[in-house]
Amino acid sequence: MTSLERKPRSRILIPLLVAAGGIALGAGGIALQRTFTSAATPRPAASSAAKTAGSLSDAAIRARIEPSVVDVTATLTYDDETASGTGFVINARNGLILTNNHVIRDATSVAVTVAATGQTYPADIVGVDVTADIAVLQVKPVAGLVGAPLGDSATIAAGAPVISFGNQAGAGGLPAVASGVITGIGRTIQADDGAAGFSETLHNMLATTAEIEPGDSGGPLVGAAGTVIGVDTAAGMGNTVTGYAIPINAAMVAEREITSREQGRGISLGVDGFLGVIVGSSRSRSPVTQEEQERSTAAGSAVSPRAPGCVPTQREARTPAMIAPAPAGALVVGVLCGTGAATAGIVAGDVITAADGRRVDSPNALTVIVSGCRPGTVVQVSWVSLAGVPQTSQVLLGSAPAR
Repeated sequence: MTSLERKPRSRILIPLLVAAGGIALGAGGIALQRTFTSAATPRPAASSAAKTAGSLSDAAIRARIEPSVVDVTATLTYDDETASGTGFVINARNGLILTNNHVIRDATSVAVTVAATGQTYPADIVGVDVTADIAVLQVKPVAGLVGAPLGDSATIAAGAPVISFGNQAGAGGLPAVASGVITGIGRTIQADDGAAGFSETLHNMLATTAEIEPGDSGGPLVGAAGTVIGVDTAAGMGNTVTGYAIPINAAMVAEREITSREQGRGISLGVDGFLGVIVGSSRSRSPVTQEEQERSTAAGSAVSPRAPGCVPTQREARTPAMIAPAPAGALVVGVLCGTGAATAGIVAGDVITAADGRRVDSPNALTVIVSGCRPGTVVQVSWVSLAGVPQTSQVLLGSAPAR
């Protein structure tokens, strides 16, 4: 798509607000993400709580968990970036891997590297639960893949010793680890990934002093018995709580709904079809109003000075200087190079009026129609060109970036 080197970034959520039972525990506002060098640095090990009967040593826990940990690399073609995170194998026979949804958000392809062996494999996105921030990946089963032993997060209480595992700063190699204790359960956090420009609210989170850093998202949080009791999800703020994890019981509920192909409640299976046009999020029928809304945004304030053509990344799209004379439809702000829309000859400023046999009367309507189609589907698309001429073409849909 572009000759530029993709910019790597390590994914993590930063909590903006923390609450328990509706009571705010942390100050609101933006928490700044820390900057890391490319190499993983040793983490200070917090003093663990006293070991209880049946608990394992830290070394034994590492030996048990490390073979299941994978580094996750998401290629974000249309953002000209790569993003790194962590995951862990939950079903070796079927090649199933659990991670955070925000680790693969906007990904056009995903690869996983088994941290213990260095072997890299392409991964399919089985599905995601956006609400729970859980994603399930799948690789072709390979010899030597090891599943992580899963525990019961319902038995975890404050003071329980834990160890976090993760691909700190996207450095790769054996996972970085940090010891700590559970400091709270049932936390609600409002968290932000500033680099990706999105935020979400997560409920029933585990709070821990085990340090969770950028790149650790999706990694296992492990209890003293050597079983996974949480999914590393958010870095901490302040000096008391340094990280948050999704309880493994909740994560596996989402996993079962995804793998059983259940739709609804924020669940998306596989990836959607992709036309390759950039449109706004407006529900307005009027392309003129849509253009005005695009101009009013920071990203759309600049008007394209050049003739309409395809762009390699979404950030390069600009509000078109001219728009087609159509009373209703979805105004095309940009067209991504190499996509079905570009091949069909759709350009910025055109107005799409129908897709897949259904009328398009707003950008939102177009998004709903195309996302309901599978990659590889051929759909009929109609639009009005800048010259005011109606056009129709059969368009092959690609694979949309992950939600």
